[in-house]
Amino acid sequence: MSRIIYVSGGQKSGKTTQAERIALSLSERPIYLATSRIWDEEHRKRIQHHQANRGDEWITIEEEKYLSKHDFKDKVVLIDCITLWMTNFFFDNKQDIEKSLLEAKKEISELFKQEATFIIVSNEIGMGGSPSDSMAFKFTDMLGLMNQFIAKQSDEAYLTVSGIPVKIK
Repeated sequence: MSRIIYVSGGQKSGKTTQAERIALSLSERPIYLATSRIWDEEHRKRIQHHQANRGDEWITIEEEKYLSKHDFKDKVVLIDCITLWMTNFFFDNKQDIEKSLLEAKKEISELFKQEATFIIVSNEIGMGGSPSDSMAFKFTDMLGLMNQFIAKQSDEAYLTVSGIPVKIK
C-alpha cells in the first residue's frame, strides 16, 4: 500500500524545501521525480538551479507525464510538481480540462497502486483572486480539481506559507 504526503503552497512558499526535508527524513536515497518540460531559456536556468541545489543523495528521474511507468516499489519518491505535470496535459490536450483531468487522474491512480511513499508537491494558484484571461481561468480550475483529488487520497497534507509548513491533514 502506498503512503501519500501532499505538500502545497504558493509560488516560492517553501513547499519544495519542505517536501525535500520530508523525503530525506524517510530515506537516505530518495527519488526526485521531476515533471517539468523546458519551456524557454529562463525555465531551463531555473531547473538547473534546482538540480545544483540538490545533493548527491537524490536519484533524479525526469518524466513529463507517465509517472506510473517507473517502478518505485519500497522507495520514497518526491514528485515536483503537479502544477507543471498538469501543464503538460493541458497543452497536449489543447486546453481541454475534462480530457486532461481524466488522463491525469488515471495516471496518478495507477502510480498510487505501487507500494511506495509519494511526496506530492503542488501549487495553490487559486488563492490570489480570479485569473485575467480564460486560459488561466481554465487552468486554475483544472489544477484546483486535481489538487483536491490528490489531497483527498493523501495520508498527510501540508500548506506551506512563508516557509512555514502547516499540517492540514
